[in-house]
Amino acid sequence: MGKYSNEELQQKSVKYRLAMLKYIKMAKAGHTGGDLSSTDILNVLYNDVLNVSPANFGDPNRDRYIQSKGHAVEALYVVLADQGFYPETDLETMCKYKSPYVGHPTRKVNGIEFNTGGLGHGLSICAGLALAAKKDKAPYRVFTLIGDGELAEGSNWEAGMMASHYELDNLVAVLDHNTLQITGKNADVCNPHPIDEKWKAFGWQVVTVNGHNIAELREILNNTPIEKGKPTFVIANTIKGKGVSFMEGEKKWHHGVPTDEEYETAIKELESELI
Repeated sequence: MGKYSNEELQQKSVKYRLAMLKYIKMAKAGHTGGDLSSTDILNVLYNDVLNVSPANFGDPNRDRYIQSKGHAVEALYVVLADQGFYPETDLETMCKYKSPYVGHPTRKVNGIEFNTGGLGHGLSICAGLALAAKKDKAPYRVFTLIGDGELAEGSNWEAGMMASHYELDNLVAVLDHNTLQITGKNADVCNPHPIDEKWKAFGWQVVTVNGHNIAELREILNNTPIEKGKPTFVIANTIKGKGVSFMEGEKKWHHGVPTDEEYETAIKELESELI
């Protein structure tokens, strides 16, 4: 158990969601649904799993996190601010002229390792980093967050094959499996199923968790590799728009800014979860 209890981390998730909506509303832009679905995953990674902080970000042995699902950057911005990489008030400039806080991760923002957003690139970057760690006999681990719609990109499968071949058990890919992309259900747009069997066939150790269950996420992400010599693929079943009733499971919130009335309703719903 880390420095936070499961209940404390759950409360952090609520606060992160509140902050994300605030800055999306201010910026008049954001990938709201995917931000909300990935919040609990990022929360557990940064508060309980990753050996990375403002103090050690220049240390070559720090863990690496790459957000392949780059369009859900607002969630990452809020979590990095909470970790102390920059003051949260910096996010008031999000999507403003000359602000580094744009709609996808860039290295101009403290705490971000690589520019991402071209879907399918993140796992390839991570496989290279994990291979470098193996060759250097370095202790760091490499984590990435992938969107499930992103599985249509072939570079994921090339990286998956390479990672298995080189036995990169220091590599963990987490799939934000909210089942929706901007144009509809993944199964209708470009069916990725069966996801688990495909990644097993590529030589990965595959586990499935409730992506909103803090205890389950902690248990899996703190205990990798599950099998020596195999990279780990975590299918985190999530709900797009999690935490806001009228956004949950709705493709229209892939990208969208709430109206004043919608925003007020969303904030009230989330605040009701605070202790």
